[in-house]
Order: sequence, then C-alpha cells, then structure tokens
Amino acid sequence: MTLAPPRSGTRAAPLIESQPLRRPDASSPEVMTRRAWWLVALNLLIPGSAQILAGSRRLGRVGIVATLVMWALVVLAVVTALMRPTLFYSLANGATLLVLQVVLLAYAALWAVLTIDTLRLVRFVSVEGWSRAGAAILAIVGLVLSSGGALYAAQSLIGPAREALAAIFGNSGPSVPPSDGYYNILLLGADSGLGRDSMRFDSISVVSVGADTGAVTITGIPRDLQNAPFAAGPMQERYPQGFEGHVSQSCGWAAGVNQLTNAVEVCQSDRGASIYPDAAGQGSSPAIEATKDAAAGILGIEIPYYVFVDMKGFADIVDSLGGVDITVTERLPKGGGPTYDGQPAEDWAIGWIEAGQQHMDGDTAQWYARSRYTTSDWDRMRRQRELQQAILAQATPANVLLRFQEVAGAGEDLVQTDIPESLLPFLSGLAVKAKEQPVATIELTMDGAGIDPDQPSADDWAHVRDLVQTTLHPPTATPAAGG
Repeated sequence: MTLAPPRSGTRAAPLIESQPLRRPDASSPEVMTRRAWWLVALNLLIPGSAQILAGSRRLGRVGIVATLVMWALVVLAVVTALMRPTLFYSLANGATLLVLQVVLLAYAALWAVLTIDTLRLVRFVSVEGWSRAGAAILAIVGLVLSSGGALYAAQSLIGPAREALAAIFGNSGPSVPPSDGYYNILLLGADSGLGRDSMRFDSISVVSVGADTGAVTITGIPRDLQNAPFAAGPMQERYPQGFEGHVSQSCGWAAGVNQLTNAVEVCQSDRGASIYPDAAGQGSSPAIEATKDAAAGILGIEIPYYVFVDMKGFADIVDSLGGVDITVTERLPKGGGPTYDGQPAEDWAIGWIEAGQQHMDGDTAQWYARSRYTTSDWDRMRRQRELQQAILAQATPANVLLRFQEVAGAGEDLVQTDIPESLLPFLSGLAVKAKEQPVATIELTMDGAGIDPDQPSADDWAHVRDLVQTTLHPPTATPAAGG
C-alpha cells in the first residue's frame, strides 16, 4: 500500500515546536509571553541575538559582531591600562578621542535600532496582560543603559575632553626633540584677579622630565631674582650683561625676573610684537618668551615649552582632583593682608591654615600658595613647590578617570600652554613613570642653591648651571681598581 504524503497542516506543528522564537504559535498567549521575555532578555544581554533567532539574521550578525568587538576592545584597554599604562596613555590625543566619540555614537544608534526591532519582533498584541508592560519596560531600561550610556560617554565625557584638548593645546609651535635627554617646561603661575594693569608671574619654575625614565626635577626661580642672564636671542642682544631695570615716570621696571612683562609688553608700543614676532602665532606671548629665555640663560638648558596656570582659577583644579594632602609646618592666615603696617593678622585674617597634616580643598590650597604676610617669599616658593608635587601625586590615572569631566573643565579654564598636542601622549606616558619615583627640587635661594637672589654674581650663574647639570645627570660611580 502506498502512503500518501502528509498534508501541509501536519508538518506545521513540528516546525513551530523546533523554532518557537522564529515561528511561534501566535494563537497561544502563553507561548508568545515566554517568547517576549526571551527576546527582550537576549537583546539586553547579547545585542543582536534576538535578530539571529527571530528576525533579520544579517542585522543580528552586525549586532553580535559589534558587541563582541566592543567587549574585546574594553578588555584590551583595561589590560593595557594595568600592564602597560604608558602605551595606554599614548592614545591620549584629539584624533583618538574623536574616533572614540564617533564609535560610541555609532554603538548608541545600533543598540537603539536593535531594541526597536526587538520590540517589533515581540508582537505585544499576543502577549499576556502584565507581561506586555513588563517586557516593554525592561526593553526601555536596556535601551537607556546601553544607548543612553554610550551617548552620555560620547557627549558628556569624551566631547568636553576633546574640546578641552583643542582649547589648551590647539595653538602651539612645532614639536621639538628632548634636549640632552630632557623635556624642559617653564611653569608659570600668576593671578589675573588682583586688579593689576599687567599680569606679572608670581611663581616661576622649570620642570625637567627625563625622556626615557620620566624622572622629574623642579627648579624654582625666585620672582625677584635680579639681573638674570638670557639665552641667545633678542633679549640677550638688548641686555648682554643681564636684565636691567629702567626708571621712567611713564613706564618703568625693576631688574627682577618677573618684571619682564613690563619690559617687553606693557612698556612697548607694539606690546612686544617686534621683539618676539612669532609668539602669538605659537600660543605664547612676548612676556612668556622673554621669561623662557631668562630661565634658559639662568639654568643653562634649552626650554622650548611653557605651561601657565592662572591662580585665579587654581582652586578649581584642586577641587576637581578631590583636594590635596599637605603637611603644614606653621600656622598661616587666609586673607588679603593688613590695611596698615603693623596690624596683627588676627585683625584681618578671614581664616587660618593650621599646622600639621591637612587635606586641602581648592580655596585652602590657593591661600596656602598665596599667603605672604607672616612668612618670606622664599617660604612662599617652597609652599608652591609642595602644592605642585601634591597635585602631581593626586593626579593618578584612576583619580583623573573618575573625575575626568571636572578635571577637563578646570584645565580648559585656567591652563595655557604651547606644548603641541602631538607631544601630549608621550608626556602622559612619562607622567605615569614619574609617579614611581621621587621628585628632585632645586631652589635658587641661599638655603637652596646657596646664591643670593638679590645680588647674584657671574660665579653664581656658573654654580647654578653646574648644579642643574649634576642634578639632571648625576655622575655614576667608578668601580675601584681590583674590586
């Protein structure tokens, strides 16, 4: 007897049972409800898997491949940050951040498309009562977590960081190789909020970073250091015997190094453009370039770059890092100072910084750096150097990443530099190495380098240059004969 082929209706049931997600029994609310929860959960856990099982396999493959690539990149980034932090920070530039921002926006769009398509595949009209709302809410929560998180990272974290990098490092000169194994950077601090007609530099130091080791040496230059020699350039031609004061009823200056702003800008009809014509185009100013040449002449090293920190907003960067830890050696007053000579600090101080271990917020750190009424300028220099080191210690990779948005915003408001953005990844890698070793300091004072800032001599300049060279390039011990 010949068997008749089964009718189409008898083949449909096994097919539905073998593929319940792709070809469900739409007449069964229980089946459709179970299917709805499975699809929504799969879309949440493995974006693209719902499409593979119940929808467009091509779209599903795109989603799964993109998700796997994302997780692979995340794992690679975490491992690199832990094992090779210098390599991780070598990617810190505007181009990389732009690519990352575009990728995050693309992921946000993809996850939104996958979620909307999953909701289409669920067929809510066939889902039982409360499960309709539950599955929809779960899908929306997943969409907020995935697409919303990617959008937030792209627009609120990566975007401001890229804009801050462009604002701070966008206008600079060409990158130059290290000089004698070091990148030397002039670090300047001033306060634009004191109502001055010109902004003279209150804090002047040179940060030397070893190009191979990341070793850091900070050399402090007193702001009133007299008759500074200049490196070869326009200021050396004007002052071959060192910087000299100029007395004038209309516009003059003293011989201290922080008076260079008056000498090359304030008292010049063209604001110093004829002295340093390329300064503005390279993100600098004549006063800064003159101070660079003075610092290079004093220390005997090449100084191609500067970083200027406006003390008016200095508190912001300390607060963005969560404060700094300082050991205060003596009680210091907060406030602008006495209204007349001899007025005790208790009458005008708006607060006090007590001696001992202190965790300072931005306002307290700012007064710690500024206070001058019960201590000398040399003590003030020391405190500023302590703050520089404390900020370096606090700016750990984890802390900066945790507070990235605040740090980027604070930096854009108060930092200026001519360091090219192309050099930033390399310097970021060196900063990681710098945290593993102590910071060496040199103070050009009687207690520090053994020179009198008020009356330095030619021998003093020679001594300073020798001291700097010995500190940057310490002599290696020679093995004893036979040993």
